[in-house]
Amino acid sequence: MIAIAVMVAAVMELVDTSAINVSLPYIAGNLSSSVDEATWVLTSYLVANATILPLSGWLANYFGRRRLLMMSIVGFSAASILCGLAPSLPALVFFRVLQGIAGGSLQPTTRAIMLEAFPREERGHAMALWGVGIVIAPIVAPVLGGWLTSDYSWRWVFFINVPISVIGMFLVWTYVFDPPYIRRTSTRIDYWGMGLLAIGIMALQVVFDKGQEDDWFGSHFIVTMALIAVVGLTAFTLWELHTRDAVVHFRLFRYRTFVTGTSLSLVLFFALYGSIVLLPLFMQELLGYPAITAGLWNSPRGMATLVMMPIAGYLIGRRWDMRALLSCGLAVSGIGAYMFSYLNLNAGPWNFVWPQVIMGAGLSFMFVPLATITVDPIPQEEMGYATSLIALARNLGAGIGISAFTAFEAHREQFHQLRLAASATRAPGLSAPMIAELQHYLGQRGRSPAGAAHPAMAVLYRQLLAHASALSYLDGFRVMAILLIATIPFVWIMKKPVFKSPA
Repeated sequence: MIAIAVMVAAVMELVDTSAINVSLPYIAGNLSSSVDEATWVLTSYLVANATILPLSGWLANYFGRRRLLMMSIVGFSAASILCGLAPSLPALVFFRVLQGIAGGSLQPTTRAIMLEAFPREERGHAMALWGVGIVIAPIVAPVLGGWLTSDYSWRWVFFINVPISVIGMFLVWTYVFDPPYIRRTSTRIDYWGMGLLAIGIMALQVVFDKGQEDDWFGSHFIVTMALIAVVGLTAFTLWELHTRDAVVHFRLFRYRTFVTGTSLSLVLFFALYGSIVLLPLFMQELLGYPAITAGLWNSPRGMATLVMMPIAGYLIGRRWDMRALLSCGLAVSGIGAYMFSYLNLNAGPWNFVWPQVIMGAGLSFMFVPLATITVDPIPQEEMGYATSLIALARNLGAGIGISAFTAFEAHREQFHQLRLAASATRAPGLSAPMIAELQHYLGQRGRSPAGAAHPAMAVLYRQLLAHASALSYLDGFRVMAILLIATIPFVWIMKKPVFKSPA
């Protein structure tokens, strides 16, 4: 029941975060703004959320973990209602900031509770259950968001949180209690640390979210935000290493397994969210799928993950080496990502199924062992601080992955466009017959031979752009596959976990 209670809270936050993506065009139209302006609905939430993530361990000790979780659920639900009632875009952005602040503690806090509620030898089962929701939510959410937005209104993407939060509140109040070592050890509050962290993380998140849109370092705004992020986070790190009652415990990085696992979490979420972004865009922009259809055909990955997660938990419970399972998961996911690189503009929906099934199966053997082995050396009283740092790494990995793969796709599209155009220029015998056939076709539709020449060239150029775009997406999938497989040797830096619980 503890697992169900914390899962409801974690999944509610993740589903809302992902479901709002497909509603942006509707929000922009309804609130009389452009789609670019409406993207601040996403950015504002992510900035506020990322600022709270590393503070979750300290907040749990200061307020009590049970009380913090209940406060977060109530705050998230109240902010969701305000978002659904927002009369204008600035109001919606402000309410999303409140929602991000309230929801920032949900993921690391629920993860810490799961790890502490189960004995060490059963952590694999606990992380399998927790991982089902964490991995499935971003895949299922676009379908839910598309359905609510299309059949009802974008406001229902926020209102749907209210009944879920009521259930979560009841379960947490009934079944979740603080262990004896969760207590306030000092009344002193590290305001300087919090301020430097907030400034650095907010600036960094803005760089990730707005970099591609503003031409990265060609924009004075992005350069300024990047400098603020570097200075703010450097000053924060130095301050936290030398102050008492630090809000973030960097000393946890003295554990080799923890620092390696946290770094791998950043890399894996970099690749995962890159695929979550690239695949729906490929379906919608190049193959013309509606948003809800693209969401549905992205579900096989989630279904495979759902099936294989319990198996991964069972194998860990049978004392299988988690490093071997993690390596296997990385290899299988890499193969699945590489299979996406064989798609083309003639691909049908079923061409997306098997690569997703294989990648989804691999994800199960990635996240369950990684979530379990990373915190193996961490003392129970430090678990909240550890899960906060892991959640921050995952959040940053997702942000960097979305930005990096979007920028990579744009630059590779330009490269392939120039390459294909150069090939057509060097070999006019390839393009001339196509232009002649198009002119003949347009001539049969009433165009004069002279008037058909320009439209024929335009049709051919559109095809060239489509193929250049497709090739850029396939390059992204190849990079993703290489990245996943290249991380396998680093898995073996981590120590083999100890299954026996301490007396």
